[in-house]
Order: sequence, then structure tokens, then C-alpha cells
Amino acid sequence: MRVRGSAQAGFTYLGILAAIILMGLLLTAAARVWTLTEQRERETQLLFVGHAFRMAIAAYYAHSGRYPQTLHDLLQDDRSPVPLRYLRRLYLDPMTNSTDWQLVLAPEGGIKGVYSGSGRVPIKRANFAPIDVIFADSDCYCAWQFVYEPRFRRRVAPGTQHLAIQHLAIRLLAVRLVAVRLLEFRFLGI
Repeated sequence: MRVRGSAQAGFTYLGILAAIILMGLLLTAAARVWTLTEQRERETQLLFVGHAFRMAIAAYYAHSGRYPQTLHDLLQDDRSPVPLRYLRRLYLDPMTNSTDWQLVLAPEGGIKGVYSGSGRVPIKRANFAPIDVIFADSDCYCAWQFVYEPRFRRRVAPGTQHLAIQHLAIRLLAVRLVAVRLLEFRFLGI
């Protein structure tokens, strides 16, 4: 009877080994799905934060006629009787988890945009908002540049109507941001 018991023990051992291998494969698949989901969430955060920077730069430019010299200028602008805040805080770059944004400098001086320093390949390749249509088929997140161009400097060449839509959307967002700030000041009695 001892011979028969050791055969069953070997069979149980193989069953447990197969179950451990199956669990490992399932955990690997779950980790891949988790990583993909996390990267998609970071992409969404990058688009949100990039738009916030673009709108803040647009509002700063609409108020002063020039670009901010540093990103800290967007936090508090003391040049008017009532200090203006175009951003509540400097957002982290969701792809690098730091505030070290790469800057797009304007030819006349100042910062006209920001972009991520990440060289990772984006998951999202299409179906961007009209303002971000130029991000389609980018090779890295560093190509997602959130830039504000003033309306009067815009030149629309044939076949680039999407840029005109992008600039119109930026202008509308800047006007909306200024309107919200004015309502906040009125509500607070400032």
C-alpha cells in the first residue's frame, strides 16, 4: 500500500505545480492589463494638465500681451491691482512624476508652451480633440507640445485648417478662464 500512496503524492504535487504555473500566468496577464490601464490614465492626466498650462499661458498673454518668463509667473501675477492666478499650482508631469516640464520658448522671449520629457511611446494615436489633432501618430510623449500661439500671428496655409480650429479653441478657452476668474472675484467681493 505504500507504493500506491507515493504515486498519489506525486500526482498531487504535479497538480499543485500546474496550479502555481497557471496562477503565475494569470498574474502576469493582470499585471500587463494594469500597466496598460495606468499608462492610459497618465495620458489622460497629461492631456488635462497640458490644456491647463496652455489655457494659463493664453490668459497670461491675453492680459499682458507677452508670454510668461517662467512657469512661476502663472501662479501669481502681481502686475495688476488685484493679483491674478492663472494656475493654482505647478502640476506634475504625469509621465515623469516631476515638475521638470520641458519648455517651448517663444522667439520674442518667454514661454509659449510645455511638453513632457518622457520618451515613452503613447498608446493614444488618434481621436484627439480638435485642438490636439497634431498629436496624432506621435512617436513619444515629448511630441505632445501644449503651445499657445496668439491669434494675430497665425497664418493658415492650405490643408492646415485644423490649426485654425486649434487656435480658435485656445482663444475660447482663454476667454472662458478670464470669465471664470472674474466671476470668482465678484463672488468673493474682491
